[in-house]
Order: sequence, then structure tokens, then C-alpha cells
Amino acid sequence: MNTLDDLDRRLIGALRADGRTPVTTLAHDLGVTRATVNIRLQRLLDSGTVLGFSVRVREERDPDSIRAIALIEVEGRSTDRAISQLRGFPEVRALHTTNGGWDLVAEIRTDTLSNFDRLLGQIRSVEGVVNSETSLLLSSTLS
Repeated sequence: MNTLDDLDRRLIGALRADGRTPVTTLAHDLGVTRATVNIRLQRLLDSGTVLGFSVRVREERDPDSIRAIALIEVEGRSTDRAISQLRGFPEVRALHTTNGGWDLVAEIRTDTLSNFDRLLGQIRSVEGVVNSETSLLLSSTLS
């Protein structure tokens, strides 16, 4: 599966919000049958688009996780295709379009530096990505 359609993206988004959501609930929320959800999910797993399921931990309870902001430049008219591919990476927690020198801002979280390094390589290999700059987040404060 090379490209994700709207249903794939909505399914991934729902699973990002709660990876334990029952298939029946997903089907209802997405407006499709349980069989459709099962088929789509299996296809996403088989293709490697969905790598697995994980637990989200409150930031202050997991201070050793690697958090970063990636600024991404995309060439020409390939932004939609790049966004579609980047949304498939589970480590990309949020993705924002922006103006100025960078086209996209990605919020990233990984559990190890080696996984962080691997993810940066994957981001840089996305078709249309021509430049990126990443900053690790060292600490956060509430405003």
C-alpha cells in the first residue's frame, strides 16, 4: 500500500487517539462496516504502514522519551503526498502546515535515540522532502 486514502488516515487517527478502541466502535465512528475496518487495518499492518500499537504516557511521567520538532521543506506541489506519508509514521504525533521558510512542522516522540535517528532518515527519504531541521525538546514549561 503506497498511498493512504481518507478512510485509512481517519482510521489511523482514531487508533492514535485510542489504540484499544473496539472494531465495532471504529466502524460506527468512521461510518463503515466492521469488515471494512478489519480489512483496512490488516492491509495497513501487512504493508508496514502501521508498525504496531503503543501506549501514550503523560510527558512528566516519561521524562526520558526523545521529543523533537522537525521543520520540513517540501518541493513544489508534493506537499499533500508528503503529508500523507508523514502521517503514517506513528512517531509523528502532530503535523502542521506553516508559512515562511518551512512548509511543515512535525512534533516527534521516540523512545530511544537510535529510533529517533531511524525516523529522521525515514522523514528525509519521503518523496518531495528536500530539507529538514530538527530540534530536540529538552524541557517544557506550562504558560
